[in-house]
Amino acid sequence: MKLDVSGEISFRTARSGGKGGQNVNKVESMVIGYFDFRHSSQFTDAQKDLIKHKLESKINSDGFLLVKSQTHRSQLENKQEVIEKMQALLERALIRPKPRKATKPSFSSKLKKKESKQKRAQIKDARKKINRFD
Repeated sequence: MKLDVSGEISFRTARSGGKGGQNVNKVESMVIGYFDFRHSSQFTDAQKDLIKHKLESKINSDGFLLVKSQTHRSQLENKQEVIEKMQALLERALIRPKPRKATKPSFSSKLKKKESKQKRAQIKDARKKINRFD
């Protein structure tokens, strides 16, 4: 499923942190993208709930999905990266995991487990002090 949320993302710029000298001090190259998925027409209510549940660590108190990029020196490249990150996050969040089917351990696995426990018990038993009355 290919999403296109680039038109619904609002952007804010800021100065990037870290190394870079004067370029960092004077150029606002960091881009922060805000996406209000609750009011997006691309998702159903069930999908919105799934996004809210899976990406709750990336959602701020106002309910916006927040993604930032400051890896590139260019604001335009950082903006493009924010869009790509946002789309990748949303696509991953919308994947429903397959339900786990409960299985029982096989006879041979039960047998192996029992044998390993017995072997371990023998090893521990061998460590004990020898009682002269036994």
